[in-house]
Amino acid sequence: QVQLVESGGGLVQAGGSLRLSCAASGSIFSINVMGWYRQAPGKQRELVAGITRGGSTNYADSVKGRFTISRDNAKNTVYLQMNSLKPEDTAVYYCNAGQYFPGYWGQGTQVTVSS
Repeated sequence: QVQLVESGGGLVQAGGSLRLSCAASGSIFSINVMGWYRQAPGKQRELVAGITRGGSTNYADSVKGRFTISRDNAKNTVYLQMNSLKPEDTAVYYCNAGQYFPGYWGQGTQVTVSS
C-alpha cells in the first residue's frame, strides 16, 4: 500500500500561481510514476501531468506551458507548479502514484481560480 498526502491547494485570482505537493509513504519501492489528476464539477477526472522515476514528463494539452511537474525521489515527493492559472483550472486535484497510472490516490485538494 502507498499513502499519499497532498498540500498546497487554495484560492487564487486568474493569472496567479499555486504549488501543489504530494508526499508518498508506505510501499514506495513499488512507485514508478507519480502525477496529478483533476476533476471539475460535472466533468470526468483527467490526468493533468505525470512524471516517471527517471524524470520523463507528460502534460495535458490544456496545461502545457503553464504547469510544471517535478519530483524529488529522495523525499518521495511530487510537485505541481501551476502558473498563469485560469478559472477553468478550478477543480479538485488528486495526487496519484504507482507502477503505472492510475495507481494509488491521495485525498484531493481544492484549487479555485477566480476571474
